[in-house]
Amino acid sequence: MRTNAELQSAVMEALAWEPSIDAAGIGVSTESGIVMLSGTVKSLPQKWTAVRVAQRVAGVKAVTDEIVVKLPGDTERTDADIARAAVNALDWNVSVPRNRVKVIVEHGRITLEGELRFHYEKMAAERAVSHLIGVTSVSNLISVKPPKVSAGDVKHRIELALERAAEVDAGNISVEAAEGKVTLSGTVKSWAERDEAEWAAWAAPGVFRVENDLRITP
Repeated sequence: MRTNAELQSAVMEALAWEPSIDAAGIGVSTESGIVMLSGTVKSLPQKWTAVRVAQRVAGVKAVTDEIVVKLPGDTERTDADIARAAVNALDWNVSVPRNRVKVIVEHGRITLEGELRFHYEKMAAERAVSHLIGVTSVSNLISVKPPKVSAGDVKHRIELALERAAEVDAGNISVEAAEGKVTLSGTVKSWAERDEAEWAAWAAPGVFRVENDLRITP
C-alpha cells in the first residue's frame, strides 16, 4: 500500500500528465487513501476531469472535490447568454427529448429541471450544457420516470450485463432490485470497475435510482 506522500505524488503526476487541464492551480492532499482536491481551474470540464484523473490512480479509495471554477475574464458571459446557449445545446442534442428540460441560470450556475424516461437522457442533458463558455457549475435536478419493469427482470438483465463487461468481475458483485431502485454491493478492484458496474445498472429498463455501495479493495 502506498504511503500518503507516495499517493499524493502519484495523483499530482497524473494531473500534470493530463493535457486537458491546467494542474498548476490544483492542490492535492491525501489521508488513508482519500484524496482531497482544492484550488482553482478555468472551466467546469477541467474540474470534472481532475476528479476523474485522481480516481483512476491506483490506491485511491475516495476523492473529495473542493476545486473552484474561476473563469478568465475573456470567458465570462451573462446569464442570459448562457441560458440561450444552454437551450440551443439541448435542442441540438439527439439524446435529449425536446422541450422536456427546463434551464435556470444564476451567476454562471446552471440548474436543470424536468422529467425524462431514461438515465442516459439525464446525463446527456448535463454533458450538453457543462462545456459551454461561462458555466461554473451544473446542478442536475432532472427526475427519471422510466417505464415499469418487474424487479426480477431488472435484476436478471443487470447480472447478465455485468457478466458481459470486460472490466467487471461479476462474481464479487451482488445486485438487488425493487420498485425501480437497484443496489449494488460487494467489492471491486478499481474506480473504473465500480463505474462500469454502475453504468450497467443504469442501462437496465425500469431503473430510476442506483445505490452504488461497491467497495474498492485494490
